[in-house]
Amino acid sequence: MPVNLTDAELLLLGLVSEMPRHGYELEQVIETRGMREWTQVGFSSIYFVLGKLEKAGLVAAGRPRGAKARKTFRITPTGREVLCEQTIAALGSYRPTFSSLLLGMVHWHVLSRDAALNALEARLSSVAAEIERLERVRRQRQPMPDHVESLFDFSTGQLNAERSWINTTLDYMRAKPW
Repeated sequence: MPVNLTDAELLLLGLVSEMPRHGYELEQVIETRGMREWTQVGFSSIYFVLGKLEKAGLVAAGRPRGAKARKTFRITPTGREVLCEQTIAALGSYRPTFSSLLLGMVHWHVLSRDAALNALEARLSSVAAEIERLERVRRQRQPMPDHVESLFDFSTGQLNAERSWINTTLDYMRAKPW
């Protein structure tokens, strides 16, 4: 039976595949590598997700010794197989994401022309600020492996495409009589 991992499960399984890790160490890696720039996984959910991976047989927990020792997780052979399959699927197929912008566009008709244009202009400013923020984060984290650079390239590429779309839409809507 095929396994479909959530994004958080795939992320943690991949990090555990690098080397055995405990939950706090996973949190540090996520933070240090800037992974929250492109995925959502909260510190409070790390152990919950690890528990799900363990129950599915994808990771195994090493029993800690001593009172303050942390449970360390390592990938199992089945986990490595699933990680490879899921990585290929993530790279090889498109999965739509749903932006709140689309909901705003559906309900555009309830706004005045000025309110709608002002909202898009505010989004344009927000997108520009996010592009600048991502570039700052990228500079602070140098040097990075090529595949991590690609993550930043992808994110800024999407934001640049959205900025272009907003500019085109604003130009069109300003020129159109209402």
